[in-house]
Amino acid sequence: MEFKVSKEFIHQLEELINKKNDSELEVLLNDLHHADIAEILDELDFDEATYIFKVLDSDKTAEILLELEEDLRENILSRLSPKEIAEELDELETNDAADIIAELSQEIKAEVISELVDVEHAKDIVDLLRYDENTAGGLMGKELVKVNENWTVLTCVKEMRIQAENVSRVHSIYVVDDENRLKGRLSLKDLLTSSTKTQIGDVYIRKLNFVKVDTEDVEVARIMQKYDLEAIPVVDELGRLVGRITIDDIVDVIKEEADKDYQLAAGITQDVESNDSVYELTKARLPWLLIGMVIEIVASFVLKGNEGTFQKYSTLIIFVPLLSATAGNIGVQASAIVVQGLANGTLKDFSRGYFTKEITVSMISGSIISLLLLGYHSIMYQQYLVGFAISISMIVVILFAATLGTLVPLFLNKNKIDPAIATGPFITTTNDVFGIMLYFGVANLILGF
Repeated sequence: MEFKVSKEFIHQLEELINKKNDSELEVLLNDLHHADIAEILDELDFDEATYIFKVLDSDKTAEILLELEEDLRENILSRLSPKEIAEELDELETNDAADIIAELSQEIKAEVISELVDVEHAKDIVDLLRYDENTAGGLMGKELVKVNENWTVLTCVKEMRIQAENVSRVHSIYVVDDENRLKGRLSLKDLLTSSTKTQIGDVYIRKLNFVKVDTEDVEVARIMQKYDLEAIPVVDELGRLVGRITIDDIVDVIKEEADKDYQLAAGITQDVESNDSVYELTKARLPWLLIGMVIEIVASFVLKGNEGTFQKYSTLIIFVPLLSATAGNIGVQASAIVVQGLANGTLKDFSRGYFTKEITVSMISGSIISLLLLGYHSIMYQQYLVGFAISISMIVVILFAATLGTLVPLFLNKNKIDPAIATGPFITTTNDVFGIMLYFGVANLILGF
């Protein structure tokens, strides 16, 4: 059953903190999951959160650190000595420990590493710190189980027992050669059903998905999602096994990427949270608002340039908001589907077949909307030629919006720019300017103005 943080619970904790009743605090919190405790700490002020953090054992607080909001984690770490931080990191897997160390200043970072008790653990963490955080090397952990292809099953089992002591979850058993090059994986079933004298090289599975240390994190996520993997091995430039990435790390990547795409689609240029400062939130939102303002000013000049047309045919101006809204929606719909296809790998580049399909859908949608608009205009205003001009203009603008919405994300993706930008203000504001230009251009042509 999911734990819910209540005001009564927080009040009870605050009373125990004020009384310095550490034993009751431990009893109250020890049975809770570390994610629940992290949620509780986020509800307290920094001093109270730090107090509870120091009361609990390191094996508990180490996991809590990973779940805390970044600001709170930074504040708590600033109140711990390098030795106390090292005690927390000794309880974590290498990739999680490396993530936390990466957030520290260079001076504190060196002190913390020197305080780590397990020398091998420290070496692995230092090795991980040299990789970019957005690559497979930055995601991977060093904890894994590997066996040599030249070992017998009996030797293999003995070695696996030793290695498994340092691995919280054994997803796969990897097979390497004498140079530590990844050769394949070993099935637990084959291990159990083979003779103790059988050589591993005779029973392991050679077909295996893997990634290189410099593979981008989103590509790792795509591969693991495609093949439904719980873990994937990571190799270096020489094909040597250097680590593994587990599904819990990939879930974080998928969530972060989804959050970033959602914010980009909404015109937010930086990664922000609801609890960020007013300055940070304004800085993230303002750029696209200013760009949108400039583009809309251009649109107003287009309207002014066609002042004579809508003075003579007044109903033309009435339908400009409808035109902008419809074109914007069509463009966003088209771009959203393309961005989704690029994200899940179903669409990798320009496809004539898909483009034709999108234009056909837009043509059908535009025709239905235009016919309804023509009927409405004819009934309300009895200006049949103007209604015809508005309807044809609407079809042209819708086709333009669909084309723009389809091609822009593909262009951005090809030039290594996040295509999610094209699902928000960029499409809607661009459609406003060119849509209005096309609208009056076609209308002027038909009306002979």
